[in-house]
Amino acid sequence: MQNPVTDATRRSFLAAISSVLAMPAAFAQAQNGQRSGNDASRFSFETVVERARLLAEAEYQQPKINLPPEIEALDWDGWRVIRYKNEPDPIRDPGGRYKLGLFHLGHLFKKEVKLHLVHDGVSKPYEYSVKNFDYGNPNFGKNLPANLGYAGFRIHFPLNSMRSFDELISFVGSSYFRFLGRDQKYGLSARGLAIGTGNLDDNEEFPFFKEFWIEQPTNGGEKLSIYALLDSPSLAGAYQFDIYPQDETAINVTASLFSRKPVARLGMAPLTSMFLMGENDRHMNDRNKYDEFRPELHDSDGLLIQTETGGWLWRPLKNPLIQEVQRFRVSGLKGFGLMQRDRDYANYADIELTYEERPSYWIEPSHDWGTGEVELVELATKDETADNIVCAFIPDGLVEPGKRFTFGYKIRSMHDGLSLHRLGHVRETYNAPAGALGGHEQMLDHSRRFIVDFTGGDLAYYLKHPDLVRIVASAQKSQLVRSFLIPHPKINGFRAMIDVRLEKDTVGTFQCFLQADGKPVTENWQYSWRIYGF
Repeated sequence: MQNPVTDATRRSFLAAISSVLAMPAAFAQAQNGQRSGNDASRFSFETVVERARLLAEAEYQQPKINLPPEIEALDWDGWRVIRYKNEPDPIRDPGGRYKLGLFHLGHLFKKEVKLHLVHDGVSKPYEYSVKNFDYGNPNFGKNLPANLGYAGFRIHFPLNSMRSFDELISFVGSSYFRFLGRDQKYGLSARGLAIGTGNLDDNEEFPFFKEFWIEQPTNGGEKLSIYALLDSPSLAGAYQFDIYPQDETAINVTASLFSRKPVARLGMAPLTSMFLMGENDRHMNDRNKYDEFRPELHDSDGLLIQTETGGWLWRPLKNPLIQEVQRFRVSGLKGFGLMQRDRDYANYADIELTYEERPSYWIEPSHDWGTGEVELVELATKDETADNIVCAFIPDGLVEPGKRFTFGYKIRSMHDGLSLHRLGHVRETYNAPAGALGGHEQMLDHSRRFIVDFTGGDLAYYLKHPDLVRIVASAQKSQLVRSFLIPHPKINGFRAMIDVRLEKDTVGTFQCFLQADGKPVTENWQYSWRIYGF
């Protein structure tokens, strides 16, 4: 039986970890080519790095899938009833904070994942056994092979209550992982790596975490460390995840990659989410209408980027009719993430899926990633179960064979993310015909009006002096017809409007921010739009 964790103990535990989220130690050691620890025979991050190096020197082997017929036939409902029996818990956490859960093979998850447990620097495999699972049917597991294997795993932690173990993080499927902070429900996903996203030739690679090591926490440990071996046709890699559970759970990630061939357009710290519809995505095209009672459906509603100079960019997400890719040039990137800003239940009206409780993931590089692009891919979808949004940082240049490519970052599971900066922020984005309905205002062909509501920061102060604030707007691959600004007392902010004219089947991009005394007082809103010719 688990030892009870007192409320005082947990408060002190969560308070202590906020001071240890600097550059991961594993990344510093990786940069210097050092081993983690004095004894080279003991398990460390460099153990996994060496495995990755040797793996990359060999020809890529496609994972073999040879499942028994009853496992192969499992649908979603049949797979999800299989439960892992975690008593006694194999992690053997002295503090009683972390508990292991395992995913069985089947349904969408047919590639075996090997799992190891690390105690006192010694790694031992945690072998599969039918006795580890409850299949919901006493006769189901009788004929399964003894070496079937696992599909992935999850870690539980008393995140929201002392009396229950909530799911903290899970790794299942390719290199996907999801994790939570307090009072959050699963939504978007993070990935270990992306290769070839945004290409129309459908040649994207999905690297696979084929092996994991879970390290037993120390008595006073403020974190849980997980190591992973990644493989893909183009490269292999070693990962270390140092996980700090808290109100906004943080993970320090270190990755070392070894390529089999030159790799272009490597997606670092990729995120995947879903956007079906929102207030910015309503327009007069019948192809984008939904027979749906809920006003909005999305796991994330915008991409946020912090540039090297301290500027902040907000790009609302949308569900296009045809795939769109937008790339933002950056140098010395400070951070980026997919955010769920809208936390109002009334905007979703879904009492089961609770979209307003989905987390935002914010990524901060632990060193200079150099020049490159933050790439945003938006795929067309009519299904809220489909992840149609991908973003990642794409560094300039190639990852060359024979060289160790190491990078590190911190990723946080935030709420709305509004605490990241003190500028005014975008609250809503709308679009409409570029003229007043029923009026005599002439509307140009292929034109559209975009309405942006800004609030927060110092905007309430400037609302008393609206003449001091002006809108700064521009457009690319489109014509900026006009822009104007209106005080918006209902939100203690301002409403900006810009009219743009676009060419058919050309994606135009445009941006605006508010300025006072020659300085930005809001983040920079950016957007793209296409007038379809069909």
